[in-house]
Amino acid sequence: MKEHLSLLKGGMMGVMTAQLPLPVPMIAGAAHVGLAVSLVEDGDGGRVFIHGELAYVWDAPDTVTRRFTAVKLADIKAASVAEIAGAFGVEPVTLWRWRQLLAAEGVAGLAPERMGPKGPSRLTGTVMAEIVALRATGLSLRAVGAAVGVSEFSVRRALVLKAGDGNEPGTPEPTNTVGTTSATVTQPVLPVLPAPVDRSGERAAARAGLLECAAPAFAPAARVPLAGLFLALPALEATGLLACSRATFGALPDGFYGLDSLLLDAVFRALAGEPRAEGATRFDPEALGRVLGLDRAPEVKTIRRKLTHLAGTGKADELITAMAIKHLGTGSANGGSGEDGLAAVLYVDGHVRAYQGTKKIGKVHSTRLKFPVPATEETWVSDAAGAPVFVVLAEPGAALTGELRRLLPSLRTIIGDERRVLVGFDRGGWSPALFKHMSEAGFDVLTWRKGATTDIDQRLFTTAAHTDGHGEARSWTAADTHVDLPLGATGEVFRMRQISRIVPTRGGGTRQIHILTTTEGLPAGEVIYRMGSRWRQENYFRYARMHFALDSHDAYASTDDDAERSVPNPAKKKAYQQVLAARARHGQAKAEADAALLAARTPLPGSNEVTVTSAAHNAATAPLWDAETALEAAEAAHQGSPARVRLGDLAPGQQVLDTQVKLLSHAIRMAAFNTATTLAREVRTNTCYARAAEEAHTLARQALTGSGDIDTTQPGHLTIRLDPFPTQRATTAIAELCEHLTSTQTRYPGTDLVLRYEIKNKKPSLTD
Repeated sequence: MKEHLSLLKGGMMGVMTAQLPLPVPMIAGAAHVGLAVSLVEDGDGGRVFIHGELAYVWDAPDTVTRRFTAVKLADIKAASVAEIAGAFGVEPVTLWRWRQLLAAEGVAGLAPERMGPKGPSRLTGTVMAEIVALRATGLSLRAVGAAVGVSEFSVRRALVLKAGDGNEPGTPEPTNTVGTTSATVTQPVLPVLPAPVDRSGERAAARAGLLECAAPAFAPAARVPLAGLFLALPALEATGLLACSRATFGALPDGFYGLDSLLLDAVFRALAGEPRAEGATRFDPEALGRVLGLDRAPEVKTIRRKLTHLAGTGKADELITAMAIKHLGTGSANGGSGEDGLAAVLYVDGHVRAYQGTKKIGKVHSTRLKFPVPATEETWVSDAAGAPVFVVLAEPGAALTGELRRLLPSLRTIIGDERRVLVGFDRGGWSPALFKHMSEAGFDVLTWRKGATTDIDQRLFTTAAHTDGHGEARSWTAADTHVDLPLGATGEVFRMRQISRIVPTRGGGTRQIHILTTTEGLPAGEVIYRMGSRWRQENYFRYARMHFALDSHDAYASTDDDAERSVPNPAKKKAYQQVLAARARHGQAKAEADAALLAARTPLPGSNEVTVTSAAHNAATAPLWDAETALEAAEAAHQGSPARVRLGDLAPGQQVLDTQVKLLSHAIRMAAFNTATTLAREVRTNTCYARAAEEAHTLARQALTGSGDIDTTQPGHLTIRLDPFPTQRATTAIAELCEHLTSTQTRYPGTDLVLRYEIKNKKPSLTD
């Protein structure tokens, strides 16, 4: 016995002994915990053996001793925390909590608490009816919960109950998956990455020109890479990319890959981080093909060939217009409130896409690069949330004022009625004449005031507040006044509303900035909020450059520019610079001549006589006459230079890059961006994720690239069962997202399969 105790001590404390430890007991049903412990639990209770010796015993109802045993095994490090917790059927965090309770309160702290709610439920019939009514107004789950005084989980539970789900509070969820209300606990055993569905017959028919396109076909499979991309389908359907493409292009020529497969492949690659066609080489074609319902995804040459065919129809701009109509017609993020008569809040800005190739492309000043570069200009329209809605390719060198005038008819077509639209833009669109034109056309202006202005009286400043759609309140110190802007030399003015703010400066002082608008229906706080939200469009440009290849050259084809197009004459600008230089020299020469003549007319000290000869006068004024002659010549040269010239005379052989392929790529990536943004918004509003405000986009990107199972065992349904995430809070949040996406009853494009989303429970890690 003494030798056994020394051996046990050596096993516990790490001392080497010559005698081997005793074997574990040979008892049927014993669960081995690590290398030294075995656990036996039956109807009579439980017993723990350490190196074959009985160490702890408890009766069946003795929960306290059972927890005490688990804690002591962890304290003496008989096995890892994860192994002990798994053997006792709890999470490692539960075992950690038991250890804390034992240290703080003794054995009494291990007594189990009463299960269930500690008080009466707050979800009374009146409260649930109020929750349903508030949710119907469009408020987020968080805002509804704050309004009625319950948690977001309670709000979601109330909505499920009112929808007739049949689940009552306290009903346990299935133990195998979360994010599903199915009563089935057992899952079908799916093969891990089996061979894709054989499509060789359809490929042979496609080569013979006998197949219009291959329909998606899914086989049961487990641990499928990129299965998280299925989460994008409900949000992608809302963008209208697939439906508008079918209405615009009809279908691709007969072949294996159809229009839906091509567009889904492009969107999935963009969401997975490879938006360009070349990115297809960085995916396993079979892995991406499983998400498409095909045996393999298309290759780079196939993608380019089919996109070129679509671009050859010249209908890419029609597709973007159709998607914009769907977005602003059915989207909830357009910013129109109805009460103020606004149909939408839109932001317009130009974007310069630099070109680094060898073709002769016109130069444009790049604000980001700070100098002129060969580039293509684009004019983008975004909604109130900064999501891209519409884009057109602008003429090289076109000003934002001209682009705004050109956009108004298209925007009116997209809106579809005569309601007013609030259009925000920066100082690049400053033009009082444009403001008047937009107001008369039914568009309200929102922009910053440009130029030197007089400060507003401090007594006019009050507090302006606004609460956004997420329930976040903001306030500013502002003055609400009006100002008259001159329209030209005729003396006519255009009256606009001016919202002024006091902002700090770098030196520690303050200054005033002014917002101009033609709308009178919006409160001053909302006007300030809408003007500040214009930066969301700039955020899209930056984000899309990094994640969606906004500035990439998706096609290298080019065409000759219109040689008859009128463009600004750069010689006119140079001539004006010569005029300015001549005026400066003339002023300096005049000052020098005046000084010389004054000195000549001033008598010497002690003398009253002054003599100025013609020769001296001519010598003093000769530089002035030369400068005056040069100024007249410069002014004549400036007046003789035409303001605009033919492009063919100025830059013969200038080219423009292909526009249709780029517009088509923009449409696909706009849909991908709006899909990702919608998923992030759903994480923020329909889950209890604690850091959703900061990490919603990150969690959405993580979910889209996760793995999971494809289950086709239920007729009429396509169940996507995602693998758990590294953290429990992320797994829970995606489970709530899955529940919300399942409620949309989205069908996989080209099939009658209704998508259902689930996520597996997170299993304890052996390293916890």
